[in-house]
Amino acid sequence: MVRIEGGAAQKPVHQRQAAVLALWRWRAPVLAFELDAEWGVDRSVLESLFRLAAAPAGEPSDRAYRRNIAELCTAPLFTSEVDPDTVQLFQLETIGNLLTFGELLDKAGVDEAERVVETSAGLATYLDALVGGSFHSHPSEEAHRRYLADLADLTDRASEGYFASRHLAVVTACHGALADLPESAGLLDSSTGRELLALCEDFGEEVVMTMRWLRMTGH
Repeated sequence: MVRIEGGAAQKPVHQRQAAVLALWRWRAPVLAFELDAEWGVDRSVLESLFRLAAAPAGEPSDRAYRRNIAELCTAPLFTSEVDPDTVQLFQLETIGNLLTFGELLDKAGVDEAERVVETSAGLATYLDALVGGSFHSHPSEEAHRRYLADLADLTDRASEGYFASRHLAVVTACHGALADLPESAGLLDSSTGRELLALCEDFGEEVVMTMRWLRMTGH
């Protein structure tokens, strides 16, 4: 289980920033694929939620985030049963995490922030399970094996899969830089924040390639 470094001792603004970074690790996967038309979810609303989450904390951005959440929740998705395929499952989990972040705005605390972070980690672990359970060889299988072998030489995390390990590496890099982020600025407003978002986007783009492979091979 991934927990926010420092836990309750961490400043609320850093708890929030850690949660935003967790969301952004799955931004590319949720937006790279078409949303099911029957869900009635406006893609632009999702894009706005990611952007507003990374905006400076405060009443204006929080109010706008809540307004977008209210609009999102009017979609038929929330009043109907769905039978998602693999890609759609990740989309739905990420949409759910955007809703969880909205709860954090109303009752800021480490528990709400950790729910966002832990969902992100859980998705990475689940992706490893899907890749490992496939009858097809992943196109980057050798590169993944080398990454894990190199990691095993440095740490005791040899039992983790590739995406869980990559995710944890990104989490560690992000958490190590939280103290350097300006508390009054959004992640998009500082060079360090943008670098961390780009790091999360890189992870997300790698996930997108694997999701395309999973869909192509019948998942």
